[in-house]
Amino acid sequence: MKIIPQLFLERMQRLLGEEYPAFLASYAEPPLVGLRVNTLKIPPEEYQKISPYPLIPAPWSRDGFLVGGETQPGKHPYHKAGVYYLQEPSAMATVEILAPQPGECVLDLAAAPGGKSTQIASRMQHQGLLVANEIHPKRVWELAANLERWGAHNVVITNESPERLAARLGDFFDRVLLDAPCSGEGMFRKSETARVEWALNLVKRCAIRQSYILEEAARLVRPGGWLVYSTCTFAPEENEGVIARFLNSHPEYDLCAPQHLDGFAPGRPEWVGREFSKFPLQHTVRIWPHHAAGEGHFIALLQRQDDPSESSIKRRSIVKIARQEILLFKRFCQENLRVSFEEDQLIRVGTYLYQTPPAMPELSDLKVIHPGWWLGSLKKSRFEPAHALAMGLTVEAARDVIKVAADSREAVAYLHGENLYNPGQDGWVMVAVEPGFPLGWGKRVQGVLKNFYPHGLRLP
Repeated sequence: MKIIPQLFLERMQRLLGEEYPAFLASYAEPPLVGLRVNTLKIPPEEYQKISPYPLIPAPWSRDGFLVGGETQPGKHPYHKAGVYYLQEPSAMATVEILAPQPGECVLDLAAAPGGKSTQIASRMQHQGLLVANEIHPKRVWELAANLERWGAHNVVITNESPERLAARLGDFFDRVLLDAPCSGEGMFRKSETARVEWALNLVKRCAIRQSYILEEAARLVRPGGWLVYSTCTFAPEENEGVIARFLNSHPEYDLCAPQHLDGFAPGRPEWVGREFSKFPLQHTVRIWPHHAAGEGHFIALLQRQDDPSESSIKRRSIVKIARQEILLFKRFCQENLRVSFEEDQLIRVGTYLYQTPPAMPELSDLKVIHPGWWLGSLKKSRFEPAHALAMGLTVEAARDVIKVAADSREAVAYLHGENLYNPGQDGWVMVAVEPGFPLGWGKRVQGVLKNFYPHGLRLP
């Protein structure tokens, strides 16, 4: 039996009135498992044909599903291959409202663990620039691992504070997403930690922090651009209250009504002070667990309306790579791949080689985890491919591929880090799970495939 904080329940009873019994009854239901298909790798309708689990379409995402049955989709090789991301169903609605487009410059300001960043990357289809930022130095590596598995080519991962990004980049982005740190009330049905840590004082502290971060997020949006603010909490102080105070001090922003989707409920202007009645807070979106197939969520869509100012952003300077290093990489591509790379998009950071997005600004004074698609490492006389390179390719791009069945001993052995016996020509081999999703690299030496699956990802 879930123990829900009593002060929280008393507040929700006052706010919801006649709706409260249905809201309370939702806590007796098990949390839903959501799955979002990686459209960089397979169309949703094609994945439905091969899914090992029963799927029910999610109401607000064309590539999102609810997973039926007693299943563990996080342990399947398709998950390791980045074919899908396990995501709370309500959270998928936020990027639907953000509506990123291929070719745009987009920022996910508080991006870990990566659910919304991977969804944005899918929408952008390798085109434009996505900056996925996370301020916490440990959580940023979880973000990096999930984006690596997703296989996007146009993502830069940063580990910065919102104020430093705003001071350095200014109004650079077409769209900015702030999925703000919150008190987590919407996750009570699935998270014991959220229930235990909740307190009224936590709500107040979160609201103050959210307003501060939203101020910095607003500085990063270009005139005419879009800003989405979201939380996974019910508290009006963290939702309508934060948006109302923001609009009161930012006349250059309009609160917009997003497209209505099944399961969307309007914001509740009556839950904040009358001094904010001039703002159309009903245009914000609430998702309730007693009305929709998901947990609690709040979303606000804002557009910046003021005139453009002269940009002070510097485009990245070209980092020259030694010709010998270029030749090492080219030789690897000629021997092992059927694709090539534009030299003017390649940069070297230490021994690592990256392909950078063309729209990337100068980031030299910011903490960058990955300045683009990590291709591999430049050794003294050779190039060694990164796991990220395999995850961002198709099986058709590799000259030598071993396909293993998802339920085979070979698939399990590879994910455990074991070598495989496989006759053939010596050299790099892509290992893929059938029908054709890359899992990683191996290197064949005299009939033995040496395992290059990353140690940190291997099954115990």
